[in-house]
Amino acid sequence: MKFKSHPLQPLREASMQEKNISFTNTINKAYILCNTLQLTSPFRFPYMANPQMKPAATALLFLNFCMYVVLLGIGGWAMNEAIEHGFIIGPGFELPAHFSPIYFPMGNAATGFFVMFALIAGVVGSASCISGFNNLRTWSRESLPATVTVATIAWTLTVLAMGFACKEISLEYRNASLKALEAFSIILTATQFLYIAVLSAPVY
Repeated sequence: MKFKSHPLQPLREASMQEKNISFTNTINKAYILCNTLQLTSPFRFPYMANPQMKPAATALLFLNFCMYVVLLGIGGWAMNEAIEHGFIIGPGFELPAHFSPIYFPMGNAATGFFVMFALIAGVVGSASCISGFNNLRTWSRESLPATVTVATIAWTLTVLAMGFACKEISLEYRNASLKALEAFSIILTATQFLYIAVLSAPVY
């Protein structure tokens, strides 16, 4: 038994074909647009390593690593001094005026917070530099995103330490070692940001 086709069936099939062609064209246009944006976007650094920036990244990475090690050395000395010569609280002892909850005998009320965050920034910054050395060895688009991410985390912690350094500077009454620690934290804030900018430089 044969069934007669609906008189509107050819029109429906033609309409479906037109929709399929229109959908395919839309997909092709979107694909071309995405490729064009990827080629012209200045924010495509996670997917490509710029070979021209490798010497500058190497110099900045070595400089930052040395300064983070110095930051750890001075911060470790300050923390050791605070532990060995800290204020003793016990019977018969009264808290001095303007006592800080984190007492450091060689500085002011902001010194304890500054030294603690400087040590944290130094540890994370040194680890980010070690990761950066591995990226310099390979210098590929696969290792670049992780390197930029770790370097950015280290930079944010360095900025936090620099904020406490500025507070310590405003309160005065600190020795030469703490002044050196403040200087290194401020310089590292700039050089670490410059290192991230070098890694993020687009390829033309």
